[in-house]
Amino acid sequence: MNILEELKWRGAINQETDHDGLNDLVNKKSVGIYVGIDPTGDSMHIGHLIPFMILKRFQLAGHHPVIVIGGGTGSIGDPSGKKSERVLQTMDQVRHNQDALTAQMEKLFGQDGKFEIVNNYDWLSKLSLLDFLRDYGKLFNVNTMLNKEIVASRLEVGISFTEFTYQILQSIDFLHLYRHNDVQIQLGGADQWGNITSGTDLIHRVEGQDAKVFGLTIPLLLKSDGTKFGKSEGGNVWLDPEKTSPYEFYQFWINQDDHDVIKYLKYFTFLSQDEIADLQKKVETQPEKREAQRKLAEEVTEFVHGKEAVKQAEHITAALFSGNVADLTTAEIEQGFKNMPSVEVSSEPLNIVQWLVDATKIEKSRRQAREDITNGAIRINGERIEDVDYEINPANKFDGKFVIVRRGKKKYFLARVK
Repeated sequence: MNILEELKWRGAINQETDHDGLNDLVNKKSVGIYVGIDPTGDSMHIGHLIPFMILKRFQLAGHHPVIVIGGGTGSIGDPSGKKSERVLQTMDQVRHNQDALTAQMEKLFGQDGKFEIVNNYDWLSKLSLLDFLRDYGKLFNVNTMLNKEIVASRLEVGISFTEFTYQILQSIDFLHLYRHNDVQIQLGGADQWGNITSGTDLIHRVEGQDAKVFGLTIPLLLKSDGTKFGKSEGGNVWLDPEKTSPYEFYQFWINQDDHDVIKYLKYFTFLSQDEIADLQKKVETQPEKREAQRKLAEEVTEFVHGKEAVKQAEHITAALFSGNVADLTTAEIEQGFKNMPSVEVSSEPLNIVQWLVDATKIEKSRRQAREDITNGAIRINGERIEDVDYEINPANKFDGKFVIVRRGKKKYFLARVK
């Protein structure tokens, strides 16, 4: 099975400019293929990850990935998928973002063969206005540009000339990469089809109709309920571990619905057809074990954050499920309790009843606090406490930074020591 057949099986092909020509090309040689990303932020989220997962598959199949960081186009703004104008960023912010994205790409692509990261600022910034208009603007028909979905969808609310020219700039990128980096395929999301076909048209006008260049897009990924994939209740799921911790990242994947998990295994893992078929049977026959979800979480977390992050996420998950939080490190507490209810407390030792009522307000009254303690419903740092005279000393555990309270079977609270 070649790379295109595999992508079709995975449900990862939306449109191709020329299927037969593209199929012949990837079967004959190692091909240069590129995906671009504009530095509109300093981290990718999992929605951005989708085309780069496909690019990674091309790399593993022996092809040559080229990643374009849009230092030039990122200062302009891509209208694709947007209902209004982007807010222009300062060049300092663009440079900061492109450095952060470059580091993420190096982590994702650096282990498996050769790849390139280039910045379109390097060539777009050298174009004068007159060169842009004479050499490229003359080759683009305004009527054709207006009919592209990326522009047509914005005509009612309006689109600036700046964003209107974006598809010309992206086309120049493709031409530059064709000439200087031996790139023959551009890959992108479904919303990039108009930009990609503008690029293939430009190359054919400049280099001739025999130029072997192709476009390939990926379908918009939807959840089984019809909503767009990529966000959790807290917003975007980021690849930056400072924005979304590896534990939170792992939890996002392990909590996926049975109706979606096989589709995500096809998209986001490098498991074989047989391995995924086996997991699909387990979803159908033993859904309560959630083996497919665990495998999905393990595979994607390892790809993005590494094996140690998977071990840590699994350790935190097991500790929270069992209640054995005493085994967690301070760093693991930071991850696992990031979004749990928390309060700030003094570092001074205090009687448990006073601490639960006055210091943290975890309990509503002293009477309720004493009742919960004597009934064995209160655990402090994983230890069941049944003595109402027990003294809580925040310095005793977790480097003096945290006290973890569990009330009942599942209700956790985090006290952060001032």
